[in-house]
Amino acid sequence: MKTTLCKQVALLSMLLLLINHVNAKTSRAPSELLLKHLLTDSLIANKITPIHSTAAAVTLQTPVRNFVEQYLEEHAEMLGKIKLNNSSRFKTIQSILVKRGIPAELLYLAVIESKLKNTATSGVGAAGIWQLMPVTARSLGLKVQGKTDERRYVYQSSVAAANYLHELYKQFDDWLLVVAAYNCGAGNVYKAIRLSGSREFWKLQRFLPTETRNHVKRFIATHFYYEEKGSLVTLTKTERNKYLSSLNEIIIENTENKTEDSAVQGNKFFNWVLVLHEDGELILVARK
Repeated sequence: MKTTLCKQVALLSMLLLLINHVNAKTSRAPSELLLKHLLTDSLIANKITPIHSTAAAVTLQTPVRNFVEQYLEEHAEMLGKIKLNNSSRFKTIQSILVKRGIPAELLYLAVIESKLKNTATSGVGAAGIWQLMPVTARSLGLKVQGKTDERRYVYQSSVAAANYLHELYKQFDDWLLVVAAYNCGAGNVYKAIRLSGSREFWKLQRFLPTETRNHVKRFIATHFYYEEKGSLVTLTKTERNKYLSSLNEIIIENTENKTEDSAVQGNKFFNWVLVLHEDGELILVARK
């Protein structure tokens, strides 16, 4: 996916200390930051060096294609206006998410939750851009009392939502299941897993509430509208692993074409490293 300027800015502050630490000990360039568990999925770039291969774009899954096409046909104008009217808010929320190890694209969850309106309130009492319930908000450290409702504050609610998403990801290791759990609760997702015998969203979705099934699909549709393609957050865990394996295949193929080093040829797995290049571009690199 595109490595946008706002994502670069959001990560520069995280990288500065590391860069200074590395530069103090060695003159090697570029500086490196290991991506622990690929949690920051949004940082995968099309450009992979030093092999100089282009990773295949994440395409739209067949089970959701018709839904996405219809949804965008009906709501593309609305999504365009949301971006136009909330440009600075997009950057603020993405920065908060990425600093806490959450893919920047999880912003699109807030878009479908509330259209990024602080005043949004559901019929069951969820409020703010992240549509948090009072009990959930308080458990995440937000003040919801009297005239003070921090669910309606962009910064505070986004920090709380990022923490909540982080906890859900630790439980499910699958961003589509995280989106589902955010909508209907982790308990309902575990129930769907038990009834379906699967942790794949496309297999367990019929055991989820209809609203939750559509919520996940709206998230995917919104992602494709803004990014013009998918990313690891629009894939199930199995799809994600398959995609990452394909990246390794690219690296292996190119490495075997460029070197006779048997140690490199025999190494079928690589560490993914975020690199800040001299021109300021953030890219993902495969290292042994």
